[in-house]
Amino acid sequence: MIRKTLNASRLQQEVDRRIHRLQAIVGDGVKIRVPRPQLQDPDKSGCNWTMTHFGNALGFDRDIEGVLKSVRAEYNLSTEVKQSGNPFDD
Repeated sequence: MIRKTLNASRLQQEVDRRIHRLQAIVGDGVKIRVPRPQLQDPDKSGCNWTMTHFGNALGFDRDIEGVLKSVRAEYNLSTEVKQSGNPFDD
């Protein structure tokens, strides 16, 4: 399966959205802090990013891992560098 590509902010938002839709998290009313994705060399599945150090996530490791597994299968982190807008490239 070919992965879609998202920038770091959009990828962070997608993981956040999916985590906060989980029944266990909604039921507890907890707000988990989702870190920015970190670029890495592609793993054996081809995914080029990871996330670590979720905040306020004690006891929800399995739930978060499930979300990460599905999002990592669908998306890669964009590696495009934004242009500065400077026409002289200095």
